[in-house]
Amino acid sequence: MSDLESLVKFASNPDIAKNMTDKFAHPYTLQNGKDFISMASKASPANILAIDINGQASGGIGIHPQTDIHCKNAELGYWLAEPFWGQGIITEAIVQMVEYGFNHWNINRIFARPFGTNLASQKALEKAGFILEGKFEKALFKNGDYVDELVYAIRRFK
Repeated sequence: MSDLESLVKFASNPDIAKNMTDKFAHPYTLQNGKDFISMASKASPANILAIDINGQASGGIGIHPQTDIHCKNAELGYWLAEPFWGQGIITEAIVQMVEYGFNHWNINRIFARPFGTNLASQKALEKAGFILEGKFEKALFKNGDYVDELVYAIRRFK
């Protein structure tokens, strides 16, 4: 809970929310932050981590192992506070989370699904070694518009 203030400060940004699923609240309130920290603190091993910059929670990154026939896969999700965009921080966080994911779960593939409009996220994934596997045109409905869904992935074993 010591991250609550910085989490809410940075998360309550429409330029972040526009690239997230609708589960990511906007505006992002203290209660949203408390609920998120409570939920994220329950997993063992931890699968959702804060991105700490200068002692402040300045973003988040999570790896979400899948089930059933998708059990060798995990989805990666992340966001970074706007003051830190364009500095290579999210690419480094992705690289670290991929290593963490492969070390903590019996998975072979980690995938991410950025919006087609989120060029910065696409570039960060590519710099981290992810390959574009698919594009689903106008598959998502966000803020009154249809947007493309992209699927990027990286594999432990080729």
